[in-house]
Amino acid sequence: MFGTSGNLSAVLSREPLRLAITATGIDKGAFEPSQFLEIDESARVLRGSGQPSAETGLHLAIVRACGAGAVLHMHSLWSTLLSDVYSSDGAVPLEGFEMLKGLNGVRTHEHREMLPIFENSQDIAALSEKVHALLQSNPAVHGFLLRRHGLYTWGRDLPEAKRHVEILEFLLEVFGRTRSGV
Repeated sequence: MFGTSGNLSAVLSREPLRLAITATGIDKGAFEPSQFLEIDESARVLRGSGQPSAETGLHLAIVRACGAGAVLHMHSLWSTLLSDVYSSDGAVPLEGFEMLKGLNGVRTHEHREMLPIFENSQDIAALSEKVHALLQSNPAVHGFLLRRHGLYTWGRDLPEAKRHVEILEFLLEVFGRTRSGV
């Protein structure tokens, strides 16, 4: 993760809902476990110092909509670039690659994974509602892009979420290089 970009969260408990989430403004490449915050279902800090990411509402929406155990958000080059280039299409289609089988529940390279693209907004409450609605209506989605911002993905637990980041980032780069002739 580059500099202070991105954010990470993991569910600590479901009843009541508690998340460990990275504080805003910290260098994600050099942070310590003590810099995680514990928040409740309303994003109130229960333990730790600092403020949770302004995008905490997106983490909570994902956890609520699909039962994720961990949510990861990256500002990678390819997710940021492709989210802008394909914004008018509404999604980036990833299909035909063997690496798709690394996504939970995908059994064949013939799978078509659509990464929806949402317009980036500072109105996180409204954006969170849109994300929640999409995930409720399409639970097979493994991630989404925020335009000119980056990738969100998740998993049942942290290892699965990490695997999804690696798979989707690989596929986004392949897609981007294929389209650009590189």
